[in-house]
Amino acid sequence: MLKKDFILRNPLRLMGHETEEILTEGEFGAVLARAGVGKTAFLVQLALNNMLRNKNVLHISLDDPVKKVSLWYEDLFQNIANKYNVKEADQLWETILPHRFIMTFKIEGFSVPKLTERLTDLTEQGIFFPQMILIDGLPFDETVRKPLSGLKVLAKNHSIHVWFAVRIHRHEKPDQDGMPLPLSQIADLFEVAIQLQPIEKEIHVKALKGGTAPSDHPALLLDPSTMLIKDTTGNIY
Repeated sequence: MLKKDFILRNPLRLMGHETEEILTEGEFGAVLARAGVGKTAFLVQLALNNMLRNKNVLHISLDDPVKKVSLWYEDLFQNIANKYNVKEADQLWETILPHRFIMTFKIEGFSVPKLTERLTDLTEQGIFFPQMILIDGLPFDETVRKPLSGLKVLAKNHSIHVWFAVRIHRHEKPDQDGMPLPLSQIADLFEVAIQLQPIEKEIHVKALKGGTAPSDHPALLLDPSTMLIKDTTGNIY
């Protein structure tokens, strides 16, 4: 399978987004789900799609060490490659790996000034120039608006768009617009919000903000066994 064949499987194209990039510079996207449902897996597949298009991805983890994050990428890439019997998968992996940089913080040590400092170190030394940032593990509580506002400015200044994993809880009711509580008071900062919703034995991918699939297109699911994005006809993306 050629690199372009992977690119054509961009799941966001199936949510009404026909352009290469769902988010533009300075914009925010959120993937919301309960713990263990698949937020990280979904974000990593968005990252892989960007890496295959020669876009640089900075993955920031506030929960897991670098090795564990790396395994997410390797496992999901191999699952896709195995699904389609890609014989040159190892070679393709080596060509896209330079487009990813993993950075870890302790939750209590993460702040926009510290991220700015580390990002400046990367770019000024010519080590890495991210075009997309993933942030996994940031607590979305009543204090998050201020740092997110600062991060929005940082993203615009560096021509970056940002995706967040947002943890939600079963006992928390969404607001009147259907937005889960952690995002309801700051939804204005986000251009796209996607919820992963377990229904019986399936995990449904639901667009809360920023686009929906055409009415004649199969709905998207996250396969619980492989954590790969697929549609209701069984096609893997």
